[in-house]
Amino acid sequence: MHNSKKDSVRFFIQFALLAAIEAVFCFTPLGSLPAIGPIVATLAMIPVIITSILLGTKAGTLMGAITGLFSFIVWTFTPPTPIAAFVFSPFYTLGEYQGNFFSIVICFLPRILVGTVSGVLYNALSKSMKNNVMAMVIASVVGSLVNTFGVMLGIWAFFGDQYASIAGQGILLIIGSTVLTNGIPEAIVAGVLCPAICKPVKKFILKD
Repeated sequence: MHNSKKDSVRFFIQFALLAAIEAVFCFTPLGSLPAIGPIVATLAMIPVIITSILLGTKAGTLMGAITGLFSFIVWTFTPPTPIAAFVFSPFYTLGEYQGNFFSIVICFLPRILVGTVSGVLYNALSKSMKNNVMAMVIASVVGSLVNTFGVMLGIWAFFGDQYASIAGQGILLIIGSTVLTNGIPEAIVAGVLCPAICKPVKKFILKD
């Protein structure tokens, strides 16, 4: 009983700490990376992936939802690139273009799926691979790419013509350039940072 209570307290402390880091990444410039075009490269997926690996798929999915909420607040009130804000918030209008219900889908669903996919993939790979670090790397890279492709495919499906008109480029060219300039660097950063953090923390928890 004592161990169960101790585990619960540790779980909530870790989750709260990761949520606080997520808030810092979402609400301050510390979570942004220099990017090309209207989409901002971000470190916001790092805490989501770490949560999935350390605390499990359900916790990672919840952290993804929290990240979606933080992102929704940012894109509604202080969008880093206003010309793209309407695809993330139904409350933002740019000329004749206005967000709608699908803006919420784009803002929340990819972030939620990052936590789910990272957790499921890590659990599966850690059971089938002897190298636990490699399982973390793969789960982290794939999880990060889930967000990039999820957001861009959502924009293509629901706001393709409007977004292409504003950007002055074809939507497929926008998706390709975003994956190359934002998605891949974010995935590489996730593949390095997440295992570097999760491996020693997991070792400490198991030792304790």
